[in-house]
Amino acid sequence: MLRALLGILRTHDPLQAIGERFARMLKLTLEMTLSAGNIAFGGDATPESRTRIYDLDVEVNQLERSIRKRIVAHLSIPGSRVDVPYCLLLMSLAKDVERLGDYAKNLSEVVDVRDAPLPDDEVVGELREIRRGVEAAFQAAAHIFEASDREQAMQMIQHGRDMAHRCDALITRIGRGGYDGETTTALVLATRFYKRIGGHVMNILSSVVMPLHKIDYYDEDELAVSPE
Repeated sequence: MLRALLGILRTHDPLQAIGERFARMLKLTLEMTLSAGNIAFGGDATPESRTRIYDLDVEVNQLERSIRKRIVAHLSIPGSRVDVPYCLLLMSLAKDVERLGDYAKNLSEVVDVRDAPLPDDEVVGELREIRRGVEAAFQAAAHIFEASDREQAMQMIQHGRDMAHRCDALITRIGRGGYDGETTTALVLATRFYKRIGGHVMNILSSVVMPLHKIDYYDEDELAVSPE
């Protein structure tokens, strides 16, 4: 169904404008995630960089509302019932992207918990690897979605599941690491936010390999047999 949806979005159909807004949401939330990671790990935390993340979040929210409004308007036109599945898919995906913006914003706020740089140890080293893995998946997601590349989507979903398991294990290590309260809080929050960002990226990728009623779910057995 995704390939059919992409075909519609590339035409002069009214849904094309909705697709353009969705692509814009993906671009903005990727920028937010990369910037928030830089801030969380002691990079550019100037008021200007933090304000930009909030400004982009406002635009993402506006785009999601615009997508909803246009979908409702489109479906009110006689003869548009054939587009209902595609519109439902877009509504679901737009919500996932909107949540990506929220978690990126949350990630940028971790520095408010602990002013000092994060420790230079194995735990933080693992968190840095998780950050790189999640960012790489996000950067690949837009291309995989646009190409409706089932094989790459399945590989990236498995990669995302591995990242989620690593996040769970890392939280246990943080809890047993003997850190002070501020450091523990900052590390746990950052780990959880990366897990949630990765989860919503996987939800987007699941639309490439799963039918509409099963997107956001990616059981290995289902992935092996699900049609395109």
